[in-house]
Amino acid sequence: MKYARLPFCRPALAALGLLLALAGCARPEDVPPPAQLLPKEKMVSILVQLHLLEARVEASRLPIDSARALYQSEQRNLLWQNQIPESDSVLQRSYRYYAINRKDMEEIYKAVIDSLEKREAKMSRGPKSPPVHP
Repeated sequence: MKYARLPFCRPALAALGLLLALAGCARPEDVPPPAQLLPKEKMVSILVQLHLLEARVEASRLPIDSARALYQSEQRNLLWQNQIPESDSVLQRSYRYYAINRKDMEEIYKAVIDSLEKREAKMSRGPKSPPVHP
C-alpha cells in the first residue's frame, strides 16, 4: 500500500513557481485588483489553515486517492467556514493578484511562516503540567 506524500501538491507548487516567474513579466501597477480581493490578513489566515490542513492529511498516511479526497473535502469546509465562496474562486484570484505584486506576497508569506513557527514552538513546549500538591 502506497501512502500519501500529497502528490497533488507538487503540481500546485510547480504552478506557484510558474506563476511567480510570470509575475515578473507584468508590472504590479498595471494589474488592477480583483473585484473581491481578500485582505492580506485574511489571506495569511487562510494560507496558515491550508498549510496545517495539508500537514494533517499528510500525517494521516492515507492512500493517495483517499488523501486527495480528504484534502479537497476539508479545503471546501475551510473555505465555507471562512465565508469564502468556492465557486467564483475569490481565493485563487486574490492569490494571483498578490503573486503578481511580489512585495505583498512576500509580506503575506512572511506572516504565514511566522505564524507556523509560533505554532510549532508552542507545540514543542508541550502542555504544562499542573502543580502537584501534597
